[in-house]
Order: sequence, then C-alpha cells, then structure tokens
Amino acid sequence: MKRIAVMTSGGDAPGMNAAIRAVVRAGMDRNVEVYGIRQAYAGLLAGDMELLTSREVSGILQRGGTILQTARNEEFKTPQGHKKALRRLNEHGIEGVVVVGGDGSLRGALQLHKLGVPVVGVPASIDNDIWGTDMSIGVDTALNTILDAIDRLRDTATSHNRAFLIEVMGRDCGYLALMGGILGGAEIVITPENGITMEEIAASLEDSYVRGKTHAIAMIAEGAPYPVTDLAKFLEQKHIGFEIRLTILGHTQRGGSPTAFDRLLATRLGVHAVNGLLEGENGSMVAQVGREQKFLPLVDCTSKTRAISTQYFELAKMLSR
Repeated sequence: MKRIAVMTSGGDAPGMNAAIRAVVRAGMDRNVEVYGIRQAYAGLLAGDMELLTSREVSGILQRGGTILQTARNEEFKTPQGHKKALRRLNEHGIEGVVVVGGDGSLRGALQLHKLGVPVVGVPASIDNDIWGTDMSIGVDTALNTILDAIDRLRDTATSHNRAFLIEVMGRDCGYLALMGGILGGAEIVITPENGITMEEIAASLEDSYVRGKTHAIAMIAEGAPYPVTDLAKFLEQKHIGFEIRLTILGHTQRGGSPTAFDRLLATRLGVHAVNGLLEGENGSMVAQVGREQKFLPLVDCTSKTRAISTQYFELAKMLSR
C-alpha cells in the first residue's frame, strides 16, 4: 500500500486527535501517504479528503474533539451510497482505511470491508461499550471530567444539606455512571442495567439523611428507566430530608484535553492499526487487551456489546454504606 485514509466517525471522544496523529506519523514512517477524510462517511461520499502531513497533525495531541470532524450519514447505508464510497476512494487512490469511532462507525467499517476495501477499526467511545477491548479512547478523560464535577458539587451539597442528582451520558450503557459513582463516592447509582426503582432511590437517600450525612449523591445514566426530571419531582414530594438539586452534565463530558492515559491509548491503537493494515490485516478492530493490542474481527465487535461486570455493581453498593 502506498496511500491510506483515516476518518473519525460517530460521537467525538477526547483522544481522537491523538489517534489521527499516530496514524499519520506511523504511515509516514512506512513511506505511506495518509489522507484525512473530513465529516466521516458524509465526507467520504462527498470526496472531502486531503493529504495529511506532519505539519497538519503537529500540535493536536492535546486537543479534544477531532480535527477531521464527524457527522452522521444515512446515504452510506444504501447500495447507491456503497457505490459512491468505492468511487471516491478509487478517485483518490486510497488502498486502505482506518476508521476511528464507536459501534455505529465500526459497523460502517465492516460494510467497507464487505465492499472489498481493506479496513481496520479503532475503538473510540466514552461509553466503553465496544466489545473486545478493555478500554476505548475517550473513556478515561470523560470519567475525569465527571469526577471533577462530582467533587465540586459535593462542596456545595455539603454546605446546604442537599442531595444532588447527577445525570451523565450512557443511553444504553451505564459505565460512566457506575464508575463515576464508585470513584466519586455516590450513595446510589442508577443505570439501564440495574433496574433500581424511584422508591428504592428515595429510601436510600432518606437512609443517608437519617444516618446523619450532610449530603448525598445519586449518579444517573441518561438511559435510566425514567427521566431524571421526573425522579427529581418524585423525590421532592417524598420529603426525604435533603433538598433536591439536579445537574445534567451533558456534552461537557465529551470535551476537554485528553488525559495521559487516553493520549497513550490512542497513540498505541493508531500505530498498531496502520502497521496491521500494511501487513495485510483486514476487516478487523485493534483492541486493547490487558497491556497488549490485538486484532479482533469487526463482525464480532459489532455484533456484541461489552457488558459491565456485575462485580462493579456490588462494589458500588458496598462502598455507599
């Protein structure tokens, strides 16, 4: 191969720029040109790609977001979109593609593979729900952002004898809420997986008040069985002792400079993806397994979801007492 391309797709994650940088410089080390595809699959269909050199990726290691930007695209899922994608890649002489992104992005990479395009995926999702990899790019940074918010909110909660409901991202997977709860000292954690009722939440927070705590924290994934606003109203009507305050962290979790861990993870995965692609790896995702990087079939990584260990739920419950 003499020319490959890299794209970032799906939701942005801190560390994506570090992955882009790693792909470009690993390609340069192997005397391969690396093109950046802007706006993910939308940019691929539009032919929006340009050669990336050392200058383009200089100074991006510490930046959040992605310099290639990202966008959703429905046309790529159609037969017409498939033909257009192949045409654009051929027009630019692209012989292989590295796709950095989450579950939907990797399904798109699998489709490219089925079309005959050599492709390797790199997992990047703050939900950490991609099957096969211990950690995805962006998770560590998002968790640190959440912990900083929890620490700040606890200060004001303690001052006013309040219970804070903190909603974090996680529509289908409660990893961020669970880990944030364990590491941030929450009294209770609510995720799509654990099925805790509003009555149980009220009882837990009321028990904390009765036992003399000066504050309480409830960590809630956005995919909880009920809207967090409904939960706040329910708790206010229950008069559990604490005043109730609601904070939705929203997209602040996606932004910010990536941590040292995410920079290193993105760099190692990006370099490994390029080396694998150039050595014949195809239709695979590079995963972090223990301390090593391994290639796993994209068909497996996109047909399963990484589940949270039940041990973490037990740990969160034990530590909240």
